[in-house]
Amino acid sequence: MRSEHWPWPSALHRDLAEEFLKINRRRNAVHPDSVLDNSAFAILWILSDGRPRTLRELTRELDLEQSTVNRQVNGAIRSGYLERFEVDGCASRKIRPTDHGRAAFEHDGLLRANRLSEVFADLAPGRADVLLTEMRAYNQAYDRVLERARPTADRTRDTA
Repeated sequence: MRSEHWPWPSALHRDLAEEFLKINRRRNAVHPDSVLDNSAFAILWILSDGRPRTLRELTRELDLEQSTVNRQVNGAIRSGYLERFEVDGCASRKIRPTDHGRAAFEHDGLLRANRLSEVFADLAPGRADVLLTEMRAYNQAYDRVLERARPTADRTRDTA
């Protein structure tokens, strides 16, 4: 016999899964005044630390297939947000933002920050700092569970 919260072990599991699904659906919501699509924003976010990356590094940090990242990078290059350049002693070309890309990232970042500020103002009775603490704890715990589930050979290879 199925419970009212099947297939979840409890109503709490079911309700949390539902909230995570809502967050996941909103990840593609683009502000109407944005100039960047979500993929270009994500790449520029990674590159915002000022360190150029190879395609392989971006692929790892975005946790996407290399063909997907290559397509996204090429689109951002065509739009003038990114550029590839040669580095002496490095077989792979690196990718960095252009001035146009940095300006677009700042523009869209401010739009996103303003939207978050509106959400935080409407969060009552919640608190943004508590939400951040709990989200970090959740993500760290999730990463630990995923790491424990990885085959031992993969974990050994990554630390070697």
